[in-house]
Amino acid sequence: MQIDSLKVFCDLAETESFTKAAQINSVTQSAVSQQISALERAFKSLLIERSKKKFRLTREGQVLYDYSKQIIQTYESLHMKNYPTVNIHVEYRRANQVYEDVLSNVVDLGLVAYPVRDSKLEIVPLRKEPLVLIAHPQHPFAKQKSIKLKSLAGQKVISFEPDIPTRKALDKILKEHDVEVNHVMEFDNVETVKRAVEIDAGISIVPQGTVTQEIAKQTLIAVTIEDGEFYRPLAAIFKKNKVLSPAMKQFLAILKEAH
Repeated sequence: MQIDSLKVFCDLAETESFTKAAQINSVTQSAVSQQISALERAFKSLLIERSKKKFRLTREGQVLYDYSKQIIQTYESLHMKNYPTVNIHVEYRRANQVYEDVLSNVVDLGLVAYPVRDSKLEIVPLRKEPLVLIAHPQHPFAKQKSIKLKSLAGQKVISFEPDIPTRKALDKILKEHDVEVNHVMEFDNVETVKRAVEIDAGISIVPQGTVTQEIAKQTLIAVTIEDGEFYRPLAAIFKKNKVLSPAMKQFLAILKEAH
């Protein structure tokens, strides 16, 4: 799978037009269709609903779009002309697997939330993402600009799985404020959490930056939490004493600058 195919897919998702996506990428409409079909075969999922006249991504297509956009933005930020021999491979793994891969030299760098100190690792703090409560636009909370944590008591909550660092941090916050919620669904990634909230299966607390698109499309609403400023810290990790190449140093510098 190539970055070009992901870019074509993102352009198609944003323009909702095979013609415009083809023009942007200087290819034929047939080439766009072929690349989308290739992605669907690779992921074994339909990405676009073809039975309706109006263009619409499937749920799987929306997830791929969100991740592809992040990959493309990171790729373009690297100014690869300065590093023509660099080959970037991005892969999503659970937190414990990221630490294992970094320590065993399977990967050069890992990106994690709520970094855990380890004598064998170097931790590079990147930024702190504000946490917000998200809900369906018709949910009673949607009418409020801010909310206290105690209002979440007994609410149906879409959660991360218990071993996910963000879930552990949120459980700690709720416990400190003596709030008990009803965890009705648990997932290992934020994209699935968002989809569940979009169908009004419950509310959730997620990093603000992960719902920018949904807020703009008004498929979700975000509410500020009044009880304090809650953040998800992000960091890059790499094995201690590892010699960083110029490209890796540049990559870290870009990540620090990103907001």
